[in-house]
Amino acid sequence: MPLPLFQQLLGPAFTELPPMVRALHSIRGQGHYAGRTRIERGTHPLANLCATIAGLPHSAQDVATIVVFEIGNRGETWRRDFGGSAMVSRLRAHDGQLGERLGPMQFRFALEVRDGAIHWRTAGVRLLGVLPLPAAWFADVRCREREQAGRYEFLVEAAMPWIGRLIRYEGWLEPA
Repeated sequence: MPLPLFQQLLGPAFTELPPMVRALHSIRGQGHYAGRTRIERGTHPLANLCATIAGLPHSAQDVATIVVFEIGNRGETWRRDFGGSAMVSRLRAHDGQLGERLGPMQFRFALEVRDGAIHWRTAGVRLLGVLPLPAAWFADVRCREREQAGRYEFLVEAAMPWIGRLIRYEGWLEPA
């Protein structure tokens, strides 16, 4: 079986990650995690429309969160449940970068390990898989994964020029 997706993409830097982050990204088959999340959606009408189209959850505090990771040879599927609000994305390697399909959007992210955390930086975006969109529009779409207080912790932020924040969500997960 090939190396797990994030280990393939990060190479030797994968070993620099803390144990909980390495464990989550070393799942084979299916893994179940649970935790809590704080979600803030943007208030601009266009931001709200974009967030809805992408299937992003609504604002909420201290939301029960369940994530099922389905890992196979062709990539990963992350099935998130934020208090009953589902969000699914599919991830795979794409020319040495992380490809993520979320709703009608396809993102490419450059991954970097810095200070014991994985940082995702937007490298490219396509709508419906065919229409390239200016990467500058998505420069403020990023993610950070780290270990804090012995738990896997995440922070996802997405903002766009002219409309501001689409979403910001952060929280923690533990194996369930």
